[in-house]
Amino acid sequence: MLSQDAYPTRTPKSAAILARQDPVVYAPGGLNDKRLSKDQRASYEQDGFLLMPDLFNQDEVAFLFDTMQNMREEFTHAGRKEVIAEPGSGEVRSIFNVHRLNDIFANLVRDPRVLNVAREILGSEVYIHQSRINYKPGFTGKEFYWHSDFETWHSEDGMPAMRALSCSILLTDNSEANGPLMVIPGSHQHYVSCMGETPDENYKKSLKKQEIGVPDEILLRYLADLGGIKTCTGKAGTVIFFDCNTMHGSNSNISPFPRSNVFFVYNSIDNQLQTPINDLVPRPEFVAARQGIKALTPSPLDID
Repeated sequence: MLSQDAYPTRTPKSAAILARQDPVVYAPGGLNDKRLSKDQRASYEQDGFLLMPDLFNQDEVAFLFDTMQNMREEFTHAGRKEVIAEPGSGEVRSIFNVHRLNDIFANLVRDPRVLNVAREILGSEVYIHQSRINYKPGFTGKEFYWHSDFETWHSEDGMPAMRALSCSILLTDNSEANGPLMVIPGSHQHYVSCMGETPDENYKKSLKKQEIGVPDEILLRYLADLGGIKTCTGKAGTVIFFDCNTMHGSNSNISPFPRSNVFFVYNSIDNQLQTPINDLVPRPEFVAARQGIKALTPSPLDID
């Protein structure tokens, strides 16, 4: 890391809000395939997220949903490190590294409808920093507490700059009732530095329930007072793009209806991981990619 870190965090004495030092929407960088309108780009830059309904059609969603369910059945009792269980129930909470474990998801990350949005916003070629399926089953699906992904990726993975975004493809309907993604609009412009020392292998706990890198409640209230809270609901096939520093979370799912999405984190090829803060041991490859990094090339999803 640079000796003068623009985004210090995990400090022992106090939490703080710091101004963002990086662009939100980057210059085009020679990329020609534009997917966003001027209004969409402006909305993303202002709010830190963008909903794009019906990006995938019903046949594609059904195909991807079946693939997701087959992975769940295959990996439930496999004892794989990529599988994260729900606290308490033991049900599958997430499967990580899905773009390397499954050929269909490996193809999906290259679909121009999502890949070229990421390339356009980040102004460069991109690669997958992290991929996962989040299963939030009906009745028992647990919450994801408020957090900025970049705070974790910067401190535990050594991501230098805010030049990454998440792409969430809804594979079930996401309603107000089944624990949809919640975001604080405009929060991406404020970096929340958190208190607390990071223990070794923190990811083993944080992927189940995050306790380190959790923002201060007073600072959360400040951000929510500024921007409000938006629930990102939509039909299956909707895609949500959100900035790496957007404050977000989701409630538990006590409805009968599951909420399952596939997440891809696109990172600029110019923003590859460095040494984590305080010389932490880097998180494993299935959580944060460091090996075999190369720019993704567009390839449409094939469901035949």
